[in-house]
Amino acid sequence: MQNVTAAGLGIGDDHPPRIMGVLNVSEESPYDPSVYDDPGEAAEYVDSELVDEGADIVDVGLESANKRFEVLSAEQELDRLDTAIAAIESVSGDAVFSIETRYAEVADEALSRGFDMVNDICGFADPEMPAVCEAHDAAVVKMASPPDLERPGAIERPDDIYDALKREGLTDKTIVDPAFGGWSEKKTLEDDRETFRRLREFRGLGRPILVSINRKNFLRDIAGRSTEEALPVSLAATAMAVERGAHVVRTHDVAETADAAKIGAAFARERTLEEELGVEELDVTTTREAARHLDRIGAEGSLAEEATVRAFELTGLDERDRQVLASAASDAGAAFAPGESASLLAGSPAALARLESGFSDASPRLDAVLDAVSERER
Repeated sequence: MQNVTAAGLGIGDDHPPRIMGVLNVSEESPYDPSVYDDPGEAAEYVDSELVDEGADIVDVGLESANKRFEVLSAEQELDRLDTAIAAIESVSGDAVFSIETRYAEVADEALSRGFDMVNDICGFADPEMPAVCEAHDAAVVKMASPPDLERPGAIERPDDIYDALKREGLTDKTIVDPAFGGWSEKKTLEDDRETFRRLREFRGLGRPILVSINRKNFLRDIAGRSTEEALPVSLAATAMAVERGAHVVRTHDVAETADAAKIGAAFARERTLEEELGVEELDVTTTREAARHLDRIGAEGSLAEEATVRAFELTGLDERDRQVLASAASDAGAAFAPGESASLLAGSPAALARLESGFSDASPRLDAVLDAVSERER
């Protein structure tokens, strides 16, 4: 995993999870507590409600990205930039300032006038964006989007998110964002939930991950909560996201989210890392996650079937079935351990598939058991 720095702030596996608070200078923004058009009031909000509460990064929005509103032009965003600049210049607290935009022209101006990083909500749809960020040596969040400046985040299927993030490449200081939320009419709540389940896959891009899940519909729907009641579900998801590999959490609830992120980090999986030896243990729990890493390094993708282990407790097998299974497991490269009341079978998906197809003298029950354990992971 490649770590990223933003104005000296380290982001990645070698650093604590970072909290990104939000300031909007856009009257269209749907979240009123974060909206300010007076620079002095905006700076006070940043100091008291964001930085003092634990925000490492402040993301400043010049317009609402909600699909219900018309998209502002680069010139219209630039007209609002003065308010944002005046606000961040008045902030007394220490934070990294991110400009949320889709335009390389706006990013260039903002970075030239005091901003530290860019949050590109259209994922390099403006082809000049990577070059602008590299010229300023700036970190940039790349949100999964179609190559269309009018449609931020509008990826319709979870299977397409990874490819969208790869499109137009990644800078050395890119942070990837899988774009949770209703950016597309065709995207469902279940699509967001599937993306969350598959969050570790995005580690295959080799860059830090940002998640924006604060009070999102796909979480509220599970608990049957309104936006106002949804803080607990957001915090539960925050801890899970960090445990699964997220490095930056964008939120309006800074203090509470910072606590939840600490819990997620405390219980994240420990991985071997010996940089001098060039050894890094990958956080891989499924064949699909392994395939992403194999793709990144240009290795044979079929090896993904050997890269994870699945384990099953089996009960109800008679002595003959257990003897047959023990012999076949050894030949297939799986492990079988009979116990007094049950047995344990473990192996890679490939080994379990070999086991299932390796002999024809299984009893009907054992045949059904092997069928069940050799099913491919989703």
